[in-house]
Parts: sequence; C-alpha cells; structure tokens
Amino acid sequence: VLLQASGGGSVQAGGSLRLSCAASRNIVDLDLMAWYRRVPGKQREMVAESSSFGGTNYADSVKGRFTISRDNKKNTMNLQMNNLKPEDTAVYYCYCRRGVVIDWGQGTQVTVSS
Repeated sequence: VLLQASGGGSVQAGGSLRLSCAASRNIVDLDLMAWYRRVPGKQREMVAESSSFGGTNYADSVKGRFTISRDNKKNTMNLQMNNLKPEDTAVYYCYCRRGVVIDWGQGTQVTVSS
C-alpha cells in the first residue's frame, strides 16, 4: 500500500492541525492503521492507532487531545490534533499493516512553537 501523508505545518501552542494519510487502495481490510512520530535523536513512537474492528489506542501523552479516524469511502486516515504543545513537534508518519505486510508513508513535519 502506498501511503501519502499531508497536513503538517507550523502552529502556536494551543493550536490545532489535521493530518491526513491517503492510501492507494481500499483500507477496509487493513488490520491496523496508525500514526507514529519521530523527534531527532529519539526513537520513533506510536501516537495513535486504529484497528479494522474500530478500536483505537493512543499514547498517554496525546490522550484527550488527538483523535484518529478512518474514512473508508475516501481511503484515508486522519489525525485531528488539538491543544498542541511544543513537545508534539516531530515528523509524523502514517503506517498500515495487513497480516505481516507493513507499509510506511513519508513523513510530514509538525512544528509547535511556544
């Protein structure tokens, strides 16, 4: 699956951004779709994930502020990010898994200034 992430940018603390990840195929049967982020010098970390059964999971640091969703008609996954904090600054990557096959999209930069 080819994944194309978009929606990154620069925002002040407290602001909002919406990331989108467009898939090259139907996403209904993808077992898992997720957003990860990476800060230079640190390991990539899971931010939010969405299962094919509708379940979601979030990193503790973003709970209550970020919402992951899928739009099966548009074959996209979205991440609504509210009340952004400077520590959310990172490159965000979309990810999907179907069985043992894993695909990553290119990153999109999110910068939050204080």
